[in-house]
Amino acid sequence: MAFTRASVRDADVEGRRVLVRVDFNVPLDGGTVTDDTRIRAALPTIELLTERGAKVILVSHLGRPKGEVVPDLSLKPAADRLAELLNQDVRLAPEVAGPEAREMADGLEPGRVMLLENVRFEAGETKNDPDLAEALAGMADLYVNDAFGTAHRAHASTAGVAERLPSYAGLLLEREVENLDSVADDPARPLVVILGGSKVSDKVGVIDRFIDLADQILIGGAMCFPFYRAQGHGTGDSLCEEDGIPLAAVALDKAEATGCELVLPTDLAIGRGFSADTETDDLDGVEVPDGWMGLDIGPNSAADYAARIAKAGTVLWNGPMGAFELDPFANGTKVVAQAVADAPGFTVVGGGDSVAALVKFGLTDEVDWVSTGGGASLELLEGKPLPGVEALNEA
Repeated sequence: MAFTRASVRDADVEGRRVLVRVDFNVPLDGGTVTDDTRIRAALPTIELLTERGAKVILVSHLGRPKGEVVPDLSLKPAADRLAELLNQDVRLAPEVAGPEAREMADGLEPGRVMLLENVRFEAGETKNDPDLAEALAGMADLYVNDAFGTAHRAHASTAGVAERLPSYAGLLLEREVENLDSVADDPARPLVVILGGSKVSDKVGVIDRFIDLADQILIGGAMCFPFYRAQGHGTGDSLCEEDGIPLAAVALDKAEATGCELVLPTDLAIGRGFSADTETDDLDGVEVPDGWMGLDIGPNSAADYAARIAKAGTVLWNGPMGAFELDPFANGTKVVAQAVADAPGFTVVGGGDSVAALVKFGLTDEVDWVSTGGGASLELLEGKPLPGVEALNEA
């Protein structure tokens, strides 16, 4: 399905003030950005605008300050890192939308960039407060949303501003929607979807949609335990979402009816507790004894999943196969990550933990598309409209 929103490529920006919503919600250690992936992801849009002579005013959130000024959540480290990447000075406004910020925006030269302070310092941001949206819109002539990670939220700096200015999709937002939509709309076959993580309820919308679309859905992580319970197996002390058991039962029935192969692990790596130095064992089967918890898919399941991924025309991966942050339980996720990286088909990875696994195993550059959105990518994959995208002008 073609992207239906107006693109920043087609905007007339020369000499105009352009408010750009970016996602600089980056990890910090003191005053230093420890992972600049999201800042780098915004560079193509920022550079397109500066090269065309726009006056670029960036707006982002960082963390959850809950409408109060929290000095440790200032965007100063992000401004400093962006300045290094752009090789130009990036001034940080001391506020979000007050007179000083407006004065800085009015004085901005074409081709230059400034960053407003953390938009979530304003209580009105998450409430989509019309006064805040109006104040932000008043600083600019047009608006670009390039923050896919927040596109599922109707906030003042996403939906609110877009309704008040000519509004366009940034290059990152455009590619995110196109790549994620392509998995559902016209995938090369077979389509293999790998879902992990801890809760069936978090992924039930994705499971529900892709049971009708995918050839195979491979389940890993603690998500598999509600499925085992629905089949009558014991799960010992494993993390098992009780509310997920009826959802898993419905999914198993639906998969049988549609012909989608819903694949569960056939062996598990188990431990006495959730720690790297716990007593461990390999369980040939899925009946977890009392006093033990399943913490990773087993080696046979990992090899089976890797073989299925190798034959896929399209692969979508969201969620780890186990507690990969603990070395004894990292193997399943590592094998799957490597298989996705090696897969000849089109590969898409979304969700914070799956991306963190790619980073841990040094495989980020081996995947066709790594999504910057967690909740946004899940909602798009579920087929839900994203408020931050819907509010933009039609192409």
